[in-house]
Amino acid sequence: MKLPKIKLEKEQLENLEFALNKEWIITNGLGGYASSTVLGLNTRKYHGLLVTSFNPPVDRHVLLEKLDEEIEFDDKCLSLGSNEFQYGIKPEGYKFLEKFELNPFPTFRFNIEGIKIEKSIFMPQKWNATFILYRVFNPHTFKLTFKIYPLINARHFHSTTEKQKMRWDFVQTAHQQNVMVKMEHPKTFLMIGTSNGKYEAASKWINGIFYRTDASFGESCIDDYYQPGLFKNEVLPKSELKFYVLAVGGQVQEDVEKAFVRMDNKMENAEKMLEMEKERNIKFLENFESLYKGVILEEWLKWLLLASDSFLVLRKHTNTFSVIAGYHWFEDWGRDSLISLPGLTLVTGRFKIAREILLTFKYYSQNGIIPNRFPDKTGETPVYNTVDATLWYFNSVFQYLKYTNDFDFVRKELWDFLKSVIKHHVKGTEYGIKVDNDFLLAHGPQLTWMDAVVDGKAVTPRSEKAVEIQALWYNALKIMQLLAEFFGEHNKAEEYSEMADNVKESFLRKFWNQKQGYLYDALDTNENPDPSLRPNQIIAVSLDFSMLDKDKAEKIVEVIQKKLLTPYGLRTLSPEDPRYRGKYVGDWNNRNFAYHNGTAWPWLLGQFVTAFLKVKKYEAEWREYAFKNFLERLFTEQVFRAGLGTISEIFDGDFPYEPKGCISQAWSIAEPLRAYVEDVLLYRPQFENEILKQYGNC
Repeated sequence: MKLPKIKLEKEQLENLEFALNKEWIITNGLGGYASSTVLGLNTRKYHGLLVTSFNPPVDRHVLLEKLDEEIEFDDKCLSLGSNEFQYGIKPEGYKFLEKFELNPFPTFRFNIEGIKIEKSIFMPQKWNATFILYRVFNPHTFKLTFKIYPLINARHFHSTTEKQKMRWDFVQTAHQQNVMVKMEHPKTFLMIGTSNGKYEAASKWINGIFYRTDASFGESCIDDYYQPGLFKNEVLPKSELKFYVLAVGGQVQEDVEKAFVRMDNKMENAEKMLEMEKERNIKFLENFESLYKGVILEEWLKWLLLASDSFLVLRKHTNTFSVIAGYHWFEDWGRDSLISLPGLTLVTGRFKIAREILLTFKYYSQNGIIPNRFPDKTGETPVYNTVDATLWYFNSVFQYLKYTNDFDFVRKELWDFLKSVIKHHVKGTEYGIKVDNDFLLAHGPQLTWMDAVVDGKAVTPRSEKAVEIQALWYNALKIMQLLAEFFGEHNKAEEYSEMADNVKESFLRKFWNQKQGYLYDALDTNENPDPSLRPNQIIAVSLDFSMLDKDKAEKIVEVIQKKLLTPYGLRTLSPEDPRYRGKYVGDWNNRNFAYHNGTAWPWLLGQFVTAFLKVKKYEAEWREYAFKNFLERLFTEQVFRAGLGTISEIFDGDFPYEPKGCISQAWSIAEPLRAYVEDVLLYRPQFENEILKQYGNC
């Protein structure tokens, strides 16, 4: 099994606008990562070679911004590094870059007057550490000096550093081949060392680093880097030198030192660790191949699978898995985690991880609500402003059962919890979430996935009864009916069945827009329907338990395909609506106005493909049609477009549908991947028929 590879040649790398919009990211399974552009020039405050998670998977800090290199020979001093300032790029080391490869770890290949330098980067899993491997070939008859300057920071990744405002400084303890740098606020330790050469302390500040991407958003975009010193190596004539630089960060000095000592050995050891990381990826791909005999692992499919692994992270407090919603800046969100769970874990055969994710969010539930998210700076204090995350939890449990038939786990660990959640919703819980007199689920504003805010006001409030919330509520009740029957609680099953029937009757009476032939998007507090054409109604078709008959389902699929479909996602509002915004550009407020008012979202393609093929009865010709027309361009183009090897969070609703938002988003990978495997290839969950047939009366 070969790992996938993306290559960019010199002529591509010389095109600055092209190259600076190509980013890479590698992750460590803790929420930490290393990321930059293919030129090694940072364009975001979120870029860095070592971004550590102090409280996995959140509280992330940029510790090592980058390594800039120089070569000295024949009275020349040439730089390989590149940094952008407001006045321009200096130095311009990117001009010596001949090739960039991602395989799946980044490798930069430079050529300076015949001197060849190879720089490869990887992160060991479950360590806040980054290895940078160097290979320098000197073909000349003279000796050369190779210098490496670490540029460091000690800031939360949402912030930038202003040297003039700092009330403290970095303190370094230098040794022959390494240095420990201590930062006071927050108390942080960064240890950097090399396997060859020596370290020289020579501290200075490099001020005014400019982040062009952040500047385009109207965000903080000027940063100051601290340079503690340099690593120096001599490369003899006509010889090759291989060595590494290792960076380890954390908040406890002893832990950082122990981790550094454990990994800092010989170059052969570092290369072995790199091979172990590659083998881990190969094994994952081979396991997927063994699950689906006959499926050809095209390059794009390998990238999707490897990307899916990057979102699965350890939550330290519970010692269980969670899901990072997106890189760079998202934390683990309840809604995103649960929508992504089938594609990230079930389709890929990682059932143990699926169980742990379910237990993680159960642990943090409060008053019958699954957390909306864990803010990065607080970590263990989640916020609960969501109505749909909890309902997606029921769906994830059911999908887990369809793949595993593991009713014992659900009975032992989840059943009482699920029943209590229903009780809370019936009785009423936070944020106005309560079953109304019409049996539909009422809720306050800004609680659905369309949650953008401008000046403290929800852009798309959608209170008090959103269409997909009713679909998810009905689906949850039917799942509870099925589980109650299986667990022999027949009175409960009848109770849930009656509730579901009442929901269905009210929903069809109040939500069907007879004039337009599709569902209203929401009912307000006065029961006035919102006729906005949005994609949320597709969920009412795609879920296992739908309230819609064949005719209504077909009409919904047809209008969404005609009005909302783009090559890379579903628009969040019809272009015919006067509120439509087809470009996601400008400052925070302008982007938030567009976020759910026209911007296209790839995750919705998963729901759309499922709904489309459901009404087409999964016939072979329609499955081929769905791939060619709904998924192929997303898969074959976008993994090579912005975030290399992955898929962006969102796209402009207007041509040419530019990628925007996070460069790598969990549900942008998970949902299209799930739909591809389950609906297009028709590898249905192993126990789906058995469960649905046995409890078909539900």
